[in-house]
Amino acid sequence: MGLNYYQIKKHILRSRKLVIRATNAAASGHPGGSFSMAEILGCLFNKHLKFDPKNPQWDNRDRLVLSKGHAAPGLFSNMAVAGYFPESELDTLRKFGSKLQGHPDLKCPGVEFCGGSLGTGLSYSVGIALAGKIDSKDYHVFTIIGDGESDEGQIWEAAMTASKYKVDNLTVFLDRNFIQQDSYTERVMPLDKKLEGDDFSEMWKDTSRWKTGEKWRSFGWNVIEIDGHRIEQIDAAIKKAKSTKDVPTMIISRTIKGKSLEHMEDNPQWHGKAPDSDIVPIINVELDSQFMIAPSIIAGDMTNLENEIKRCVTGRADYIHLDVMDGQFVPTKTFDHLKIKELRPLTEIPFDTHLMINDPVKHIQNYIDAGSDIVTVHAEVTDESSFGEIHDMLKQNQIGVGFAINPETELPTWSYKFLSSLDQLIVMSVVPGKSGQKYIEETHSKMSRLNSILKENNFSGYVEADGGVNLENIGSIFADGARVFVGGGAIIGQENVRIAIKEFRDEVLKSRRRILLDKANELGGSDLVNKWINLHVIGTKQEQIKKIAKEIEYL
Repeated sequence: MGLNYYQIKKHILRSRKLVIRATNAAASGHPGGSFSMAEILGCLFNKHLKFDPKNPQWDNRDRLVLSKGHAAPGLFSNMAVAGYFPESELDTLRKFGSKLQGHPDLKCPGVEFCGGSLGTGLSYSVGIALAGKIDSKDYHVFTIIGDGESDEGQIWEAAMTASKYKVDNLTVFLDRNFIQQDSYTERVMPLDKKLEGDDFSEMWKDTSRWKTGEKWRSFGWNVIEIDGHRIEQIDAAIKKAKSTKDVPTMIISRTIKGKSLEHMEDNPQWHGKAPDSDIVPIINVELDSQFMIAPSIIAGDMTNLENEIKRCVTGRADYIHLDVMDGQFVPTKTFDHLKIKELRPLTEIPFDTHLMINDPVKHIQNYIDAGSDIVTVHAEVTDESSFGEIHDMLKQNQIGVGFAINPETELPTWSYKFLSSLDQLIVMSVVPGKSGQKYIEETHSKMSRLNSILKENNFSGYVEADGGVNLENIGSIFADGARVFVGGGAIIGQENVRIAIKEFRDEVLKSRRRILLDKANELGGSDLVNKWINLHVIGTKQEQIKKIAKEIEYL
């Protein structure tokens, strides 16, 4: 089975929006800590957790314990998406008589633990994990604890107990976002190396500071350390944890409080603060504007693709784009499924496989078996019947479904019926199979036409721009609606892939900030523009956004 990457991403986005909706309706709540664990919960609910929303007390269900109970909106939003109750019920968060209180409560079917006092959830989890082993039950206990609550001595008593009784059916995530109620953890009670000075970004970026894992190992735990916002790393860590015997597992997840919203990220103010109603529409636009960078390795050394994969890993690429060309559909020939299978063990980063081949329906199983996470086929070599077969095979194997159109091709009307379940649409902006081409400018107007069709047909996937994307045009391509950007020579062709990807991200960020300022101005003129800008208090963001606002004469 594949990673189910795009489906997990879609549900994470939906859940984040529900957190904003719920906390805004309640005028209180904790969006920051809900967002830092969003990818963790997304992977659990959509890939690994055994549960039945129609039978919440199913005896063999996995148990999910939210020890950092103030982040209840994050749990409730995922439960709503999973079908435990209607999404509209989130509007009752923290209301009298609601089953959705400020902390998880057993009056809500599906909730396993009343997460009030911090520090108690791990002890409870050890108990139900041990009970499961004594009763020979086939369930796993997943627990999420906060780094602030790790100040509590009960956490460490529970850690010793879990190790003593070898509860290997217990996996704990430490949501290591470095922020507790009113300050940074390293200013209150350091779990890692004490921070000197005011550069809080060092807590996340400097791996030499990370000491928390050593503490948990000394208590006899299996420890895995990951980026808690990388779906593929979370997925791999859970698989490793479930295969580990005789010891419990701690997955230390380096996260960002308020992740996905610039004004909330790394900002202690958003530990327990609800967004105002006039800000919510702007927030939703920002949530819809998350983007990914996918280097195309064929732009590198084709005789050493293994090294190109390693460069993508070092560069922190979101995907790795694999252009498969057969020398028939396009004049160039690259590699096939055998090479992809050979490269797969080198990284957990999703493989974005772009099939530029004839008769893809005959070969699709090979690319599923090779380890692709997303597979895209072309409109020019499929019809409704063959694409339907490809679509169903990919979905059944939890592989993202992609559809591509060449520069001279319009979206065929037969494909409209698939748009609502399509994960990715590649809009080619160069003629495939030829290197060194410039971005075809007509693609901008083509994207405008496509946006209307996609909206009318409930497309909820990601548009990928492929061909001629560079630092000069990526901002305008983002404004057109693309959210995944393939970079060949502009990324892989550069000496330092990490710097190239960062520069791509910086340009997209500028474009996104302008779009958000446009939205603020549309909704509330200069007053709302100023209010939006003033929310960005961490680092130099506010000055950067003000500069853009002045350039477009909103200030």
